[in-house]
Amino acid sequence: MATVDFDSSADPEMDLTSDEELEREAEGFKEQGNAYYVKKDYSDAFDFYTKAIDLCPKNASYYGNRAATLMMLSRYREALEDSQQAVRLDDSFMKGHMREGKCHLLLGNAMAASRCLQRVLELELDNSQAQQELKNAESILEYERMAEISFEKRDFRMVVFCMDRALESASACHRFKVLKAECLALLGRYPEAQSVASDILRMDSTNGDALYVRGLCLYYEDCIDKAVQFFVQALRMAPDHEKARLACRNAKALKAKKEEGNKAFKDGSYEEAYDLYSEALTIDPNNIKTNAKLYCNRATVGSKLNKLEQAIEDCTKAIKLDETYIKAYLRRAQCYMDTEQYEEAVRDYEKVYQTEKTKEHKNLLKIAQLELKKSKRKDYYKVLGVDKHATEDEIKKAYRKRALMHHPDRHSGASAEVQKEEEKKFKEVGEAFTVLSDPKKKSRYDSGHDLEDDDMNMDFDANNIFKAFFGGPGGFSFEGNSSSGPGNFFFQFG
Repeated sequence: MATVDFDSSADPEMDLTSDEELEREAEGFKEQGNAYYVKKDYSDAFDFYTKAIDLCPKNASYYGNRAATLMMLSRYREALEDSQQAVRLDDSFMKGHMREGKCHLLLGNAMAASRCLQRVLELELDNSQAQQELKNAESILEYERMAEISFEKRDFRMVVFCMDRALESASACHRFKVLKAECLALLGRYPEAQSVASDILRMDSTNGDALYVRGLCLYYEDCIDKAVQFFVQALRMAPDHEKARLACRNAKALKAKKEEGNKAFKDGSYEEAYDLYSEALTIDPNNIKTNAKLYCNRATVGSKLNKLEQAIEDCTKAIKLDETYIKAYLRRAQCYMDTEQYEEAVRDYEKVYQTEKTKEHKNLLKIAQLELKKSKRKDYYKVLGVDKHATEDEIKKAYRKRALMHHPDRHSGASAEVQKEEEKKFKEVGEAFTVLSDPKKKSRYDSGHDLEDDDMNMDFDANNIFKAFFGGPGGFSFEGNSSSGPGNFFFQFG
């Protein structure tokens, strides 16, 4: 049986006809794509340009048109690839270079954008759009430079400013967005930082930088367990992510040290708890919220150890880190009360009550206001040199001692100035004794009442009080000499 050789080579005329048909069909798809593009139906335009490319994959304009469509769909990385393919096919394709430069710019690669735009100007010297985009690229490079310097100086507000300006031209740059989000987190603006990071993750769920920022926000909001999960996920996507690795390590160390301090406090080991909280505070100065809690915890321990001034200082540091931290205001107010700094205590309790109008806070404020009022009167306990809980016998002994110490006759040989001062003290001692030795007056005084407003008998004649106390209507005299000292005296009653 005879065989027929099959010639697989096509007839040249048939090839030419086939190519022309493909080109015509491709042109038809391109025209349909153009029509959809004009109507802003970019998805359908994309489909038809793709069909044109499939038929004629070496036509630069088809890639250029699809790149323009992808840009309208905000698919800039794909648009960049098409633009690059277009100029590979035709290096004189000016629109291709322009689109490549624009994509680089939108994605934040200003150096690459500049090279493309320079090529546009080589092809068309007076292209105003290329000139403007080249200026934008130069601005982005300058904002990047400023942001880098500012980040090193920890001027995070300036970094945010620079990134906002850069993003005006590079709106699709994840790198700029992540840097902005990180600085917002470092500034304590967590909702804004979370929002930026979440927007990136919606477009790219594997973005290690965005996962790191999400973790950072949670970490700084003292949600350490959740933060660690994000850091671990970021490291899974980007194993060399050094910031995520450091943050993960700090988060775990901070949690462990804080829990050790809490346990020591509950066990009554206050010195140990104080040291553990101090160690925890050195782990990460940037963690504002956790450090505020650590300062407040250390203040609580300090008050237990009677380190009241240190406790006040720690509360102040906590409040400086977090002005909304009610617990720190309450702790500081109590320390102010314990150190008799009543005006400061009232100020703190007022702040608390304005924020949280609870019955408990109202009562604390009233107590502080009462103590402040009492502190502005004469402190009869201090005049007699006794404690506020002194017994009746202790008050009598104190009066005896102070009255004899300041009696005018004892200082008859002193200067007029000294005599006047001692007479004043003698009268104050009598006044103090009159109030504190009378149970009713003492009770009213301790309650903060103004005794003179209560129509109570307030005879503060110091001499009468003195005579009544020492039990005689007659006179008395002091005797002293250099050998026995001025403290020796005897009474002569007539």
